[in-house]
Amino acid sequence: MTKALTRIQEFLKLEASAGLVLMAMALLAMLFANTTLAPIYSGILDTNVRIGIASFEISKPALLWINDGLMAIFFFLVGLEIKREVLAGELSSFDKAALPIIAALGGMAVPGLVYYFINSGSPETLVGWAIPTATDIAFALGILALVGSRAPLALKVFLLAVAIIDDLGAIVIIAVFYTSDLSTNALTLALLGFAVAVGLNRAGVKRAAPYVLIGVLMWVFVLKSGVHATLAGVMIALTVPMKREDGDHSLLHHLEHALHPWVAYMILPIFAFANAGVTLTGLTWADFAQPLTLGIAAGLFIGKQIGVMGATVLAVKTGFARLPQGVSWRHIYGIAALTGVGFTMSLFIGSLAFGADDKMNAVRLGVLLGSVVSGLFGYVILRSAPQKALTAEDHPTTG
Repeated sequence: MTKALTRIQEFLKLEASAGLVLMAMALLAMLFANTTLAPIYSGILDTNVRIGIASFEISKPALLWINDGLMAIFFFLVGLEIKREVLAGELSSFDKAALPIIAALGGMAVPGLVYYFINSGSPETLVGWAIPTATDIAFALGILALVGSRAPLALKVFLLAVAIIDDLGAIVIIAVFYTSDLSTNALTLALLGFAVAVGLNRAGVKRAAPYVLIGVLMWVFVLKSGVHATLAGVMIALTVPMKREDGDHSLLHHLEHALHPWVAYMILPIFAFANAGVTLTGLTWADFAQPLTLGIAAGLFIGKQIGVMGATVLAVKTGFARLPQGVSWRHIYGIAALTGVGFTMSLFIGSLAFGADDKMNAVRLGVLLGSVVSGLFGYVILRSAPQKALTAEDHPTTG
């Protein structure tokens, strides 16, 4: 139990500091996009990069290599985290998982409905309904870390569990709603690679190289299949062994530990820099009121609060779940606001929905607006919480 808590605390500390790095890179991107550096910024992202052997080639702009390639590594790490949490973490039992699952489902459904309602008169933007359903765990935990001792560890673990379930929901949404025309042959080869990796797991293979090699091949096949390539990262992660031998850490734990700093301090900051460059030139109040921008911002700020808070209250009041020890309703409301910090995943889903469309600046504006307001509001709510967390006796409805 002590080791598990130590791992959680290390994870939270890493994610919190990574959130500050993300914030800095987002600001740097906006600086590049709105100064004389703009041509350099767009030129780098538009540079075509080709990798090929004989007649086979993959040719994409640098931006898509980042979004399809580097983000596959991010989703691989997400897959490892989901598997660990389901098998041995905060989602490994009904008692632990009930409340964050319900909260996360509410936090995905209501923002989508808010966006859909605001964009119901704009059919061309309805495809972006999933953008405000996401939560950026690094940003959210970074803001939560600023609250200090007013945020008990149980609250941080709750946010972590909600965000992981949120990521799982995003993976399902991407697979189901943001998949283009399928290539049966390529998808069959990807599934065959997955089956081989499962076979390696069952055979007791605990070296990383075979899984990495199969994962790279799966990424190529999934890319060519029409399903978004990043899902290959999740698929191969689910096959990585988690069994330990002789008291040593499993391959899953080794890979997660090794990848986490690289993802937190390199891959996600690169993604943020490449995707957060909102052009402010000529921006008017009308730009904030257009359905796409308003739907995203309102979905993140209003939808997330209503969804997470409403679902949590319903679950607790009906006796289906209970609040974590030492967590008050003010804490939960603050967390509900923080889940509106979408950023990375929201920008990623936005890129899938609209690609290189001219609507992407409106997407970035909506994501940044909704995320910033949600983060500030959540911080104020949590900062005003009592220095000492309330006990179970302070909220008898949770018993």
